[in-house]
Amino acid sequence: MKRLISIILCAAVIFGLAACGQTGENTGTQEEQTAPAAENAAGTDGPEGGSNVMIAYFSWSGNTADMAQYIQEQTGGDIFEIQPVEPYPTDYDECGDVALEERDSNARPEIRDLPESLEGYDTLFIGYPIWWHTAPMIIGTFLENYDLSGVEVYPFTQSASMDTEQFDNSMEFVRQSAGNATVHDGLFADESDAEAISAYLSENGFARQD
Repeated sequence: MKRLISIILCAAVIFGLAACGQTGENTGTQEEQTAPAAENAAGTDGPEGGSNVMIAYFSWSGNTADMAQYIQEQTGGDIFEIQPVEPYPTDYDECGDVALEERDSNARPEIRDLPESLEGYDTLFIGYPIWWHTAPMIIGTFLENYDLSGVEVYPFTQSASMDTEQFDNSMEFVRQSAGNATVHDGLFADESDAEAISAYLSENGFARQD
């Protein structure tokens, strides 16, 4: 009888060890199990979330930023704020003096945290205010930093005067700076004119899908 009991106990121990071996690989939490995949996704060089649309913009007063944010909401694209390494003065007149000097010298202000590549994006919305009858020179810095061959570029801008000649000057500057990109007719509208912005997006095939 003792021998029979010993055999039964041994069998129970062996069965228990086998069961632990089958379940041990899945004892981590859901976060731990999925962490490697999340890290790989975050570490890729391509667009976030699979988007092929980039909205890059420079804004001094915040007006162009409002336009960029609205376009991002409507297109679902990734967004990048163009910021100079040397910040522009917060005083309006002082900033104007710096901007004029940059325009007259055709300067290319250095950009902070500039993306190494735009690979994976085939659409670029580029936003800016009108400064001294054209686009700020920092827009040239951004566009000239990349090979934009095959990229569709859509400029958007606004200004206090809404002078169309100044807008045309800015478009010429963008086309010169964008190299081999296809630069489409731009959007020139008040930053608060959601109807005009939506119409521009719709006309160019970026109608929001609800």
